Amino acid sequence: MNLEEYFARTGYKGSTEKQDLETLTDIFQHHIRAVPFENLSIHCGEEITLELEHVYNKIVRRKRGGWCMENNQLLGWVLKGLGYDTSFLGAYVFNPHQNAYATLMTHLVVKVVVDGKAYIVDGGFGVSYQMWQPMELVSGKDQPQAPGVFRFTEKNGVWYLEKMRRKQYIPNQSFSNSDLLEKKECRKVYMFSLEPRTVEDFSFQCTYLQTSPDSLFTKKSICTLQTTDGFRALIGWTLTETTYNYKENMDLVEFVTLEDEEVEKTLKEKFNITLERKLVPINVKGSYTI
Repeated sequence: MNLEEYFARTGYKGSTEKQDLETLTDIFQHHIRAVPFENLSIHCGEEITLELEHVYNKIVRRKRGGWCMENNQLLGWVLKGLGYDTSFLGAYVFNPHQNAYATLMTHLVVKVVVDGKAYIVDGGFGVSYQMWQPMELVSGKDQPQAPGVFRFTEKNGVWYLEKMRRKQYIPNQSFSNSDLLEKKECRKVYMFSLEPRTVEDFSFQCTYLQTSPDSLFTKKSICTLQTTDGFRALIGWTLTETTYNYKENMDLVEFVTLEDEEVEKTLKEKFNITLERKLVPINVKGSYTI
């Protein structure tokens, strides 16, 4: 495993000497635009393991993506290797359909301290809730980014992330009531504490999420990638392409339903993913919104 090979994978050609916020942001943005957030292994008969070398081989050498425990573990390894002060935290994801936070800590994020200030770096959420810049860990401050306005609030040692989005224009009106569309303009994303975590703290969750019939990830095949002006997502057979702020305070959301034979071609062309095993797409209605 080496950093040069990782940077070749993400296309990053900037400085590796400075441990400043600008460099951190640049490395992070190259990652989220090159490495998809995806759970396709579950739906093509592969096991997801959290061993770092396995994650590295999957993302860097096999040019795949991964979910938060893979993407953020790899990002943490890269940043630590460059000399950044990094640690892992664990978060509880908000389920909009149940209007509650999960009771299981399933989301791994990276905390990075730069010049005495703490930031959250999360390259493993995907769709419109994927931050594009490290977020300063301060309570009650709006942090506008291309995807929308993010904000942390802290109460009694627990931190909450929420996001305000723009209005959405959906040209294909047959999708205007899709359960994939988030209806609220302000959305809770997850909550977390500042207690340091290890990857081992997520081993049970890693198994549960890819095997339980109650898991979102067994109910939906998901592949999502950030672009220079938005993001694209393939959920089951539904391809969405979102352009942020294409008109004033309006995001463009385009939907297409693919045929079975178009799925693998779309993964290659839109996400640069070639699977080694046959994918079985799935999209059971549930708590996943874009």
